[in-house]
Amino acid sequence: MLIVQKYGGTSVGTPERIKAVAQRVAMCKKDGNDVVVIVSAMSGVTDKLIAQAYEISQNPSNHDMDILLSSGEIVSASLTAMAIETFGYKSIAFTGSQAGIITDSCHTKAKITKVDAARVAKAVFDGYVPVIAGFQGVTDNLIDITTLGRGGSDLSAVAVAEALKADLCEIYTDVDGVYTTDPNIVKDARKLEKISYDEMLELASLGAKVLQSRSVEFAKNYNVKLVVRSSFTDHPGTLIVKEDSIMEQVVVSGIASDKKQARITIHGVPDKPGIAATLFSAIARENIVVDMIVQNISIEGNITDISFTVPKTDINKAMEVSKKIAGELNAADVLLNQDIAKISVVGVGMRTHSGVAAKIFKVLSENNINIMMISTSEIKVSCIIDLKYTELAVRVLHDAFELNKI
Repeated sequence: MLIVQKYGGTSVGTPERIKAVAQRVAMCKKDGNDVVVIVSAMSGVTDKLIAQAYEISQNPSNHDMDILLSSGEIVSASLTAMAIETFGYKSIAFTGSQAGIITDSCHTKAKITKVDAARVAKAVFDGYVPVIAGFQGVTDNLIDITTLGRGGSDLSAVAVAEALKADLCEIYTDVDGVYTTDPNIVKDARKLEKISYDEMLELASLGAKVLQSRSVEFAKNYNVKLVVRSSFTDHPGTLIVKEDSIMEQVVVSGIASDKKQARITIHGVPDKPGIAATLFSAIARENIVVDMIVQNISIEGNITDISFTVPKTDINKAMEVSKKIAGELNAADVLLNQDIAKISVVGVGMRTHSGVAAKIFKVLSENNINIMMISTSEIKVSCIIDLKYTELAVRVLHDAFELNKI
């Protein structure tokens, strides 16, 4: 088998942990498998580099930030390759560029356009264990280093696995699989043996920290077989697969929470065609992802309010754009609320079962938790609530849907 293994920051957080990863890789090789390794930066390194950058400059360029932040994964890749060689197996480190990971030119949030894995494939054929620096790539003119955004090493692993037509992509982290909710919030949260791509995509995009959402979307589109496992134990992980009929029998699979959202409200917006398009086109040009949007019904027929949520990391740009557009529209005011959280209930069984939304609203109401915004899809219901009620909401919803008993 050809197996792609990705190790997160905690898995390679110290020299001792890197040696443990190398030992795991060596055991996989000993079992007769070919192995390609993707690594994140050592835990804490990326945050430290960001902090140092802002000590130097209040507004560092995205180009320079990409060069700076990509160094963390390169260090991990080099050290991991050295460690693997101490176990008697040939290994070689690659930067994202050397591994053929080609991206667009959107610095700090680049998207992979293709992977030319010929050099990595040759290394595997020659008996090496390639160790690739995750989270990074190079523009299609092979000039500028880019990074893929937080969690980008997951995306690197899935993209490389697809390019190599690997039999399996293993994502190693500090948890031993995907749980019905955060075990730090609900002690009897249950580990799932398997979950569908769609459910995992929803959970990942809604705040679950196990996998980056773009990596799950890529895996679904190219049918890459994924397993989430812990690098600290030998426990079996969670398999992420295509949906089957058995999965639909379970109405709800998990509860996710996200405290990294902020709500922006523009008061007194003219209620006429084209206003929303003007606002959100300007925000899109800044590469800001808008999640939930609510436009109030105009009571007087000519003035309304628009509220939307964005990641907290994009607050400054989003507020700048919103205030500019509000000024052009003669809107009354622009308000920011960072004390919110998004609670989401996810399950493919929602497609064939009714009453899920009603149950969510009833449970939150019984616990005096007010809902500010609501968003739904075929397999999820999300609510924006007050930040201070996050853990309570997760616990009561987890209990209400009896996720510890399924």
